[in-house]
Amino acid sequence: MNGASREALAAARERLDALTDSTSVDAARLADELAAVTALLDREVSLRRVLTDPAQAGEAKAGLAQRLLGSQVSGTTADLVSGLVRSRWSQSRDLVDALEELANIADLTAAQKAGALDDVEDELFRFGRIVSSNTELRAALTDRKATAAAKGELLRSLLGRRADAATVRLVTRLVTAPRGRSLEAGLESLSKLAAERRDRVVAVVTSAVPLSDPQKRRLGAALAKLYGRQMHLNLDVDPDVVGGIRVQVGDEVINGSLADRIEDAARRMAS
Repeated sequence: MNGASREALAAARERLDALTDSTSVDAARLADELAAVTALLDREVSLRRVLTDPAQAGEAKAGLAQRLLGSQVSGTTADLVSGLVRSRWSQSRDLVDALEELANIADLTAAQKAGALDDVEDELFRFGRIVSSNTELRAALTDRKATAAAKGELLRSLLGRRADAATVRLVTRLVTAPRGRSLEAGLESLSKLAAERRDRVVAVVTSAVPLSDPQKRRLGAALAKLYGRQMHLNLDVDPDVVGGIRVQVGDEVINGSLADRIEDAARRMAS
């Protein structure tokens, strides 16, 4: 998002945080209702354009949103959506993207309140690894001919009681309503949002063998000192990493693997 849309989303996230700080707000229900509004506005293009029309007064658009949603969702959700449509948006599509992000944040906040955010982060990461390594599963989850109900049933059979309820909701929404994104991009976005909930940076650590708990603690402490922020480690094992580890933080790669050091030496010799 750019310009006005970015500012509108930032303000909406602040309002959402203020709302979910209250113990009286059911963050999981809020997430479901925001997701329902997302689906509505994604489907109803003309309504979306009316609610983001810069020529219309903000209060008029908020009033329309209240009339449409007031009897369908909680007052908390209706008020949050009303605040969104009062704002200015660079593109009408940005409003839908913002609603979807707020729904995901609300679900992650519910997990955080339940003390399950770490589990959700790890489950999202592991599910992404499973999908990337299983072409048949990926094809089934991204098949445009398959119904949302069929995909949801497949996910329930895969995740079921094996994953936290928030993970199941997040992944199910992503798979059944991808909105033009790849499955991998959507999972990566969810992982980043999860990390933000604890103001942490995600480091993807690949090693030839599983790291011991002391090794994990030392690595986490070293990375936290390097980046000046708390780190969350997503651990992966790849036998092709001959020795050492490979760490990726965002677009930056800290490569300590023996295999890559051998490649570097070979390139220097060849040159």
